[in-house]
Amino acid sequence: MTTRKHTFPVSVGGLQLGGGAPVRIQAMTNTDTCDIDATVSQTKALADAGAEMVRITVNTEEAAQAVPEINRQLQDAGYDLPLIGDFHYNGHALLRHHPQCAATLAKYRINPGNVGRGATRDERFATICAIARDHDKAVRIGVNAGSLDQTRLQQALAENAAAATPVSSDAVLNDCMIQSALHATEAAIAIGLSENRIVLSCKSSRPKSLITLYRTLAKHTRQPLHLGLTEAGMGMKGMIWSAAAMSVLLEEGIGDTIRVSLTPQPGGDRCEEVYAAQELLQALDLRQFAPVVTACPGCGRTSSTTFQTLAADTEAYIRRRLPAWRAQFDGVEQLHVAVMGCIVNGPGESRAANIGISLPGNHETPVCPVYADGTKIASLQGTETAISTAFFELIDRYVADHYPAIKRD
Repeated sequence: MTTRKHTFPVSVGGLQLGGGAPVRIQAMTNTDTCDIDATVSQTKALADAGAEMVRITVNTEEAAQAVPEINRQLQDAGYDLPLIGDFHYNGHALLRHHPQCAATLAKYRINPGNVGRGATRDERFATICAIARDHDKAVRIGVNAGSLDQTRLQQALAENAAAATPVSSDAVLNDCMIQSALHATEAAIAIGLSENRIVLSCKSSRPKSLITLYRTLAKHTRQPLHLGLTEAGMGMKGMIWSAAAMSVLLEEGIGDTIRVSLTPQPGGDRCEEVYAAQELLQALDLRQFAPVVTACPGCGRTSSTTFQTLAADTEAYIRRRLPAWRAQFDGVEQLHVAVMGCIVNGPGESRAANIGISLPGNHETPVCPVYADGTKIASLQGTETAISTAFFELIDRYVADHYPAIKRD
């Protein structure tokens, strides 16, 4: 893996981005920011899930007025995480009219394409950067394919069409996005915003375009990069498309913060985007957040659903127990558990895990051997409930026996 070196370390509410820091996970609320209770509740849930920064929409006077109270309630509840304000169109006015909002937020997210046009755009952009400078706040300059300055884009497309050897319209779009990000960075620095207060992003909704954009951007700037496939979509599609692009870039050392921008199902769990980001970083061995459960996919030998139920129940049990384990034991996130469904790969995968169970397949002896670090420690049998209860007890015992207790001062 090639590593992108010499990025500026940017501090966001005391959390370091870039400069050798771990890749950070960001999430965004989808509540109406004016609804303080709902926004606080969802921010807590995102933080509990593992989000290290949370972005909230600041689009109205009422939303800007709500920001200090949202932060106060979070702080009072022990949630000391950076809040990021998402500004479009009127951010210059909201930050100017609501100095408490400007002082409370740890970072401002602004899109050069949504600030204004011409001289008005430059003036509004300068206002936001000057407020960030005066409050010593970080700024993310976020360029999106869907909200690029249309005047600049149409001019570039016309020039390309008239060229002797025109390139594709996608190449023109990508170049405009890169130039927009770099030009905005230069303008922010000229206003007095320090280089170590600027984070950049150049987002597309297409994985191959995202890879091209960030590879190019990484060559032309030392700013930390916020990585994400914009409007990734719902469920499996959103996760796979995000992973297809971001895993390539992260493996190349590109990306200092990430967000998996999933569209939740109606009434769905907003925290899914945090879990997806954690799984992505964990799959690449960039960070470790929770124990891994290896589970058999099933085949004709495993027509019983017992192993499927146990695999799901094991993941749920570990997630419930993890907060207590983390408080008691150091390094428990490294735990590897296996739940397998027949004799073909079951014993081998179970031996390879820290602790694993191999359930019997069709026409196999109805006994479930359990292995810990390659050694058989038990043979379980009986009802599904009896087997799962006994297996969970063995997992708890393994954790207590193999991970050192956290020392308290």
